Amino acid sequence: MKVFKFPPEKDDIGLPFFLLAFFLIYGTMHAYVFLKARAAFGFGWTVGAPLFVLFAFLVSAPVLAAHLLVRHGHGNVAQGVALTGFVWMGFLFFLVGLNVAADAARFLCLPAQRWFGFAGNCSFALGGRGVFLLIVVLAVAFSAYSVFEAHNIRIVHIRIATDKLAPGIKTVRVAQISDLHLGLIHRSGKAQRVADLVAAQRPDILVSTGDLVDGRLTHIEGLAGIFREIHTPMGKFAVNGNHEYYAGLSHAISFTQDAGFTLLRDEVAVAGEVIRIIGVDDPAQKHMMTGSGRPEPDIPGSGADDRFTIILKHRPVVDPDMAGKFDLQLSGHSHQGQLFPFLLLTRLSYPCSGGSYALPEGGTLHVNRGTGTWGPPMRFLAPPEITIIDLERQP
Repeated sequence: MKVFKFPPEKDDIGLPFFLLAFFLIYGTMHAYVFLKARAAFGFGWTVGAPLFVLFAFLVSAPVLAAHLLVRHGHGNVAQGVALTGFVWMGFLFFLVGLNVAADAARFLCLPAQRWFGFAGNCSFALGGRGVFLLIVVLAVAFSAYSVFEAHNIRIVHIRIATDKLAPGIKTVRVAQISDLHLGLIHRSGKAQRVADLVAAQRPDILVSTGDLVDGRLTHIEGLAGIFREIHTPMGKFAVNGNHEYYAGLSHAISFTQDAGFTLLRDEVAVAGEVIRIIGVDDPAQKHMMTGSGRPEPDIPGSGADDRFTIILKHRPVVDPDMAGKFDLQLSGHSHQGQLFPFLLLTRLSYPCSGGSYALPEGGTLHVNRGTGTWGPPMRFLAPPEITIIDLERQP
């Protein structure tokens, strides 16, 4: 098990700044690929102009679907536009990454050739139409695999021995889902598959650690019943993630509760009189709620309690003031980068981005890689996860 180090807690950057950064970065990526394609094929504006228009549409497709088409009631069209835009986004990430790697190799080629006396022009060999087409083929292959990996949900088993279970109770099984992102992309098929996998594990408790929904809620009301039908003798519990606020908090809360979850917003609950569960609300509330918003919470749980204590917190950050006062924290949010090499960027903000970590004051942090996807319905070297935690009573 990895050892945890306390990182600083960070807030969201805010939606307007996010959209500005999105268009700048995503638009630059399209411009880069446009120039690479033009250099490879040498086409003029008879091809370049339509390609430019297509790229402009693809740049705006995610925002167009989420904020314009949905708002005007075109849910089915929005779903098609969103799916097209997000699959392209995933493909573009691979296309840009591979082209950048080829450019870096070309940049390093000439000094290496001079120092080590390579024969031939390796810089020329790493450029041109053939290399560009090879990169496109590799990007298609990586994208196809990523779609498969995103569909192949893994069951991750964790065993924790504890002396805090009541006499007569040998095992308590907790199932964790996180970052399912039900909305434009993930609908009833995904929800039913996740529910079937969870139900097959026969958990005593089901928890959702945020981002159960994504964006504007459109035509997903019937999905709540899918989760409500999962039998959990000790209950279902959930906390908000940042996307519950983006989806519209009142609608997200209503959906979560209709799905059978007890929503904990800086609150404590006891499951089956055996497990104490602390739910911490996401700090996105500071940005999404105005003057009438919730005050800074007094995080519960500082009092003595001999029951096994679980903290549900969307972001994989441990509050130092809570160190030693709980046994297990369950988090998500990071998706473990979702598409490599974004794991490297994710770790800058969240060093604990996937897996289990031993905490210095005792207890464990487990970070779920995410049960669904955000944006591209694709995962690469970061498979989706349902976590099953078996709490076993030790003598």
